[in-house]
Amino acid sequence: MHRVSLVLAAALALTACDKSFAPGTAGDAPANKELAAAEGEEEAGEGNLSQDLLDKLKTTETDAEAAAIEEEVWDAWLVSGSPTVDVLMQRGLEYQEGENLEAARDAFDRAITLKPDYAEAWNRRAVLFFNEGKYDEAIADLETTLTHEKRHFGAWIGLAMIFESIERPEAAKMAYEKALEIHPHAQAAVDGKKRLDRVVNGRPL
Repeated sequence: MHRVSLVLAAALALTACDKSFAPGTAGDAPANKELAAAEGEEEAGEGNLSQDLLDKLKTTETDAEAAAIEEEVWDAWLVSGSPTVDVLMQRGLEYQEGENLEAARDAFDRAITLKPDYAEAWNRRAVLFFNEGKYDEAIADLETTLTHEKRHFGAWIGLAMIFESIERPEAAKMAYEKALEIHPHAQAAVDGKKRLDRVVNGRPL
């Protein structure tokens, strides 16, 4: 993906709250833990839960079943393998829900510093940039998300939303298609691809 110039934050109004990009806030995070108690603990094994769920998601036949598995995927992505990082992520989501965006950014920054290969920390920080209209920063974080989790359908949808907002329909369509390869029932991607098929093929909406 190529970097793009920043555009007006108002262009994000139609997409900033889309659940497929990064759903949930503090209520979806792991159970509350005290950061002080977590410091110094050894990282737990991350396992392959999210990968198994993504395998199931790709072959799910119904929208209802896909929606249930999608929620499990998001929950699994919020488990980093580090108790300290998990607490930072939870706090970041709580701050974001309370609209304390500076504190949320600080929490996600710290999570990234402690565990730079943790995809969801990059994705959640991208959401902050996205909502501020800082597209260059959001794209960079989404690309890093995909470096560490190539099947992150939320990151692909996020990229598609950005490209669509800045009138790059071909790039947006490709990103939606990437998301659909992973999550065929992702409604935002289904709708986005359908919408952009008309644009790319020269037919009016």
